[in-house]
Amino acid sequence: MLYPYLSVNEKGHLTIAGHDTVDLAERYGTALFVLNVDRLRENCRVYVNTMKECFGEDSMPLFASKSLSFTGIYRLVNECGMGTDIVSPGELYTALRAGFPMEKAFFHGNNKTDEDIDFAIRSGIGYFVVDNEDELVSLNRIAEKHGIKQKILLRIAPGIDPHTHKAIMTGSVDSKFGKAIATGQAKAITEYALSLENVELCGFHCHIGSQIFDCQPFCDAADSMLKFMADIKAQFGYEAKILNLGGGFGVRYVESHPSIDIAENIRLVANHVKTACERLSLAVPTVLMEPGRSIVADTTTTLYTVGSVKEIPGFRNFVSVDGGMADNPRYALYGSEYTVITASKAADPCDYLCTIAGRCCESGDLIQEDVMIAKPQRGDIVAVLTTGAYNYSMASNYNRLPRPAILLVGKGFEKLAVKRETYEDLCRLDLDF
Repeated sequence: MLYPYLSVNEKGHLTIAGHDTVDLAERYGTALFVLNVDRLRENCRVYVNTMKECFGEDSMPLFASKSLSFTGIYRLVNECGMGTDIVSPGELYTALRAGFPMEKAFFHGNNKTDEDIDFAIRSGIGYFVVDNEDELVSLNRIAEKHGIKQKILLRIAPGIDPHTHKAIMTGSVDSKFGKAIATGQAKAITEYALSLENVELCGFHCHIGSQIFDCQPFCDAADSMLKFMADIKAQFGYEAKILNLGGGFGVRYVESHPSIDIAENIRLVANHVKTACERLSLAVPTVLMEPGRSIVADTTTTLYTVGSVKEIPGFRNFVSVDGGMADNPRYALYGSEYTVITASKAADPCDYLCTIAGRCCESGDLIQEDVMIAKPQRGDIVAVLTTGAYNYSMASNYNRLPRPAILLVGKGFEKLAVKRETYEDLCRLDLDF
């Protein structure tokens, strides 16, 4: 089995942290996101403990909440000692509702409106991660209005290619994010930020991409950023106190994906950073990282009910379920791989080749093609593993489908965290005319 907290019980049903998935589906309905909180805490603990061990007490991981945002997740990661990065006023509002300490929140985004900036300052945001000069101008003006000096990091594009899918690369020279070192624009925005009266430049941020299984791209990014920081120190006399290396460590969606030792990779990056700082005569900065996928992806399994099994002789077999691209658009977007299990027949041989199709009125509404599972029938439960990241957070009401519920489970623990949307919810904002 891909993950140790998944098992098969005496009924032949897939279990998550000891909970029978067929029973969960019957009681809570499908589609259903089932999140294992024990696994979540374990993933958080690896980052928190290793970063403090390697970089000191001030260093910490920031949960990349774009991967999964609901009030309960902010409470959980805060309990585990993490900060958070947020990328929209909606995520900020959700974190506020959860009681998340705003001094540990970092506000990202390449197009923050004046309203966004004002809202974040009024909310007591810890840091803005500033993307461009237009944002700096507005932030400086709005901070003056509020009578504060706002702490910021500048987002820098280090020009590193992590060899991931083009859609999830974020650190190249021609990225929409940040200012590139190679063009001289990173140095120019740094000089400008240092001249402003109502912002306090605390350091720099970079992010190179996602699904990275090797620490070398992070080491390369650190080299680029630290060399830039040394150049800034030499030219302007400013030495950055914070270096945020972003997120991007990969997770195993299928058996063929490599395993990754997150703690060991952090240690290797830390050793690389310390060596580079010594070579460049820099004090080792407070280092931040922004894990999202590697915190939540493998915590969650999506349960679906099979509606039909359609066999087309000489072509392929379709297993249609009561979900699809409305709750998991990643296959349609990226061709993302997933592991699929017939949860109600988890002990049976996986000898049926099929395509898992969603219920949306789109030919491209597929969850996975050419997978081997135990042959299901109408009413069986199908489980898709590793759906914690960019599934619920990217879910939509396409075809006017209500979004699924999120159920938290653990050893002897079961709690609904997000209610299933109703048809009434779909019409709640509609106006009569």
